[in-house]
Amino acid sequence: MLSRMSSNARTVGSTFKLAAIQLMVGTDKSANLLNAQTEIESCATSGADMVVLPECFNCPYSNDAFPSYAEHIPNVGQSISQKASPTCYMLSKIAAEMEIYLVGGSIPEKASDSTLYNTCTVYNPKGELVAKHRKVHLFDINVPGKIRFMESDTLSAGNSLTTFFTPWFEVGVGICYDIRFGEMAALTTKNENVGLLVYPGAFNTTTGPLHWELLARARAVDNQVFVCVASPARCPGASYQAWGHTSIVSPWGRILSSCDEKEATVLVDINVDEVNDMRQSIPVRSQRRTDLYNTILKSKV
Repeated sequence: MLSRMSSNARTVGSTFKLAAIQLMVGTDKSANLLNAQTEIESCATSGADMVVLPECFNCPYSNDAFPSYAEHIPNVGQSISQKASPTCYMLSKIAAEMEIYLVGGSIPEKASDSTLYNTCTVYNPKGELVAKHRKVHLFDINVPGKIRFMESDTLSAGNSLTTFFTPWFEVGVGICYDIRFGEMAALTTKNENVGLLVYPGAFNTTTGPLHWELLARARAVDNQVFVCVASPARCPGASYQAWGHTSIVSPWGRILSSCDEKEATVLVDINVDEVNDMRQSIPVRSQRRTDLYNTILKSKV
């Protein structure tokens, strides 16, 4: 049974408005932040209760860029320094001003020991930092003749699963490549209060056409939750070309809204009851043969 917890969100009920913003990301960090702030304000003015930003929305997606754009990010519950983390400070401020839940895509994080992470921060309608997710699975791929990218050349991997509370249900967080790992989504949604998975992601024009929508729909159907995938817009001339096509998917695997590769905003009314409807109609959670799965796994150890 999904929980609906009290908070100061503007709307508490069986529906809420979810927005995902597909931002153009350039080399000017200040311009990127101003663009994000403007679009967040526009979404909130249009009635959005929760807004999701793309992966690496404050800097180019590049190993060369990650170190110079990185910021120190406080832990959940700590205060946010404008000097040390101008991006997080802006996100906290705008979330409080517009009284929304804000999933701040991801930015490069420089930890106290100088280790770099690809990190998503989440803010509640008071502007409080309520979740911090470091990308668990690093994007290290090599498709001969098409794309090679090794995040591990500069970034380190996170080591925890992340959820946060809202009045409607709990929300699980992953970043881009994390969506390929069904085990991570299954463990996150083992908590039946989780009704939405969000994946800020910058899939590319090689893997995106085949796998972006497929994986979003698969994670939605497998785990009987809503899924939101938020991409940067495609930037002409950039060394890394994002696929775009920011989308929101229902627990039944329906694409509720999507866009092309250009700057855009996707806004959807989320019917919270659809999660329970799906789970009651197709009760795979109670039908899993864990007795069999566990026996096979133990026999192979």
